[in-house]
Amino acid sequence: MPNRVKKLAVAAMSLIMLLGVVMLAQSQASGETDSPAAALGPGEGAAFAMTNRSEGNEIITYRRAADGALTRVGSVSTRGNGIGVDTDTQGALRLSGDHRFLYAVNAGSDNVTVFSVNGTQLTFLQKVYAGDQPLSLTIHDNLLYVLDGSVAGNGILGFVRGSDGRLRVLPDSFRELSSPIAVPGQVEFSPSGRLLLVPHKTTNTLLTPANAIDVFRVDSTGYATAVPRRNASNGLRPFSLAFRNNSQLLVVEAFNAAEAASAVSSYRVLPNGNFNVISGSVPNQQTDACWVVITDDGRYAYIANFGSGTISTYRFNVVGQVRLLDGDAAFLGADSQPVDLALSADSRYLYLLLRGSGAVAAFEIQDDGSLSPRGVVVGGLPVADGASGLAVF
Repeated sequence: MPNRVKKLAVAAMSLIMLLGVVMLAQSQASGETDSPAAALGPGEGAAFAMTNRSEGNEIITYRRAADGALTRVGSVSTRGNGIGVDTDTQGALRLSGDHRFLYAVNAGSDNVTVFSVNGTQLTFLQKVYAGDQPLSLTIHDNLLYVLDGSVAGNGILGFVRGSDGRLRVLPDSFRELSSPIAVPGQVEFSPSGRLLLVPHKTTNTLLTPANAIDVFRVDSTGYATAVPRRNASNGLRPFSLAFRNNSQLLVVEAFNAAEAASAVSSYRVLPNGNFNVISGSVPNQQTDACWVVITDDGRYAYIANFGSGTISTYRFNVVGQVRLLDGDAAFLGADSQPVDLALSADSRYLYLLLRGSGAVAAFEIQDDGSLSPRGVVVGGLPVADGASGLAVF
């Protein structure tokens, strides 16, 4: 080969290698998962947990086997910052109903990150400003609402979701809560999408009722009412809530983390946002109950008890009355700090983020509501340092 041709070949090869390095660096900077997407088998799915680190927030990705067990896959940058301490809210991570998009709060940088989902692989799509300290998300059809928990911006903000998953803010949609010191625990749509609920974790003796859950009505254009209805919570310190795919609502009551004092109340929610109590403050003999999920068939509710390191199981009857099945259905360790709960798409498996252990625990739900362990996966998450948010399909 002539010397000039050799030099051209070497130059071309060097250019190809350089382009490869640049493309690799761009791929890593994009925040995409560190392993390629793999087709999920029958009955398989994925799980996502959030580090909430104050510098470089990340999503930890897991493959969910058909038997419910998890395998850690990798990590993906949100391109935002968490707050480094627990968000102390439910709904920091949300999957769209079709599992195509994942939404994550970056409470430390005041934005929300949008990912597309392909099995266990997440691809960064967008980062959008979402108000002062976004902490919780809720989705209904093409609407997404963000709960801002800062004292300077205590309220909710609306977005429209495009067919590509990206968010567009609803202009002038920010609504203040009924109290500036609410310390809110969650924002949640009703199943109809016509109501938005926000529980207040603090007691305000200057307002009536002192312990409250805000209810905003949502019109056909997606806008919430300017002033919420302030409904009474049956128990002290309503933390989180979940609907049964009808007008029946379950609210977790932490009772200010008093020893063995936690409870739940169920309500019938009227179209105008009023509450009628069905079962009032049914105790579970656990401490600092906070997070809740309800199975898709509406039979069972599972409560994460932060102070006790346990999960409690409740059962509903047809009219929405609840009774305790097992206050200590699973014990994860005195220092495990159980927080966010999530169900697989078919409600056969239950998952729990263990903030104190930096782990995710898996369980199979039996026909009688009891839980069979499917393992605990550690790694990737900070230990006792603020991990918040869990989403599974």
